[in-house]
Amino acid sequence: MKTTLEAENALVISFLALRKAIGLLGIGLPLAVSLGAFVVFQTGLQGSLSAYYHTGARDVFVGALWAIGFFLLSYKGYERADAIAGNLGCIFAIGIAIFPTFSGVNPSATPTWVGYAHAAFTVLFLSTLIYFSLCLFTKTDSKHPTKKKLQRNMVYRVCGYTMAICILLIGVNYFLKNTAAAALQRYQPVFWLEALAIEAFGISWLTKGEAILSDRDNS
Repeated sequence: MKTTLEAENALVISFLALRKAIGLLGIGLPLAVSLGAFVVFQTGLQGSLSAYYHTGARDVFVGALWAIGFFLLSYKGYERADAIAGNLGCIFAIGIAIFPTFSGVNPSATPTWVGYAHAAFTVLFLSTLIYFSLCLFTKTDSKHPTKKKLQRNMVYRVCGYTMAICILLIGVNYFLKNTAAAALQRYQPVFWLEALAIEAFGISWLTKGEAILSDRDNS
């Protein structure tokens, strides 16, 4: 009996550690690529997170995506839906890394289609993360969830809706008229919206890993 209990506790701890690792990677990605490119390569703020693929911070950007992808692949959760979402998240994250956004003005046909694939993988990846936050993380087997669980659910929902709003605003930015878009570009709105979405993703997973609002705090 004691061996079974210890095995269950070890499994819970490993799940929490994996969630925290995914969360830390998410939170660290925007900071690592932007500050790293600026400090090491004197590269100014780019128009999007994906644009850092074409800077000296490429290896950090690609490496972080592969790491997030494989951590998601390793994540099985407690239901089949968790495993499926993790597998899809892995595919989409690696797709973002393999198919970079296009750079320059008027790219040729091949880079353009690669860029479209990148955009599709990005939307699918963020949509998967939204699904995790709003649909999977908020589930509970208890009819009377703890106060901390209810608070965590609030964090998941805020993070999920933040990611959804960021995707919507990025889409609006691309469809703005040229004059309006030109006025906004100096503020790099896409970078900040992508960074905010990824930070929300990281916070959601850190919370799921009970780095904050942990029920264990009450023990």
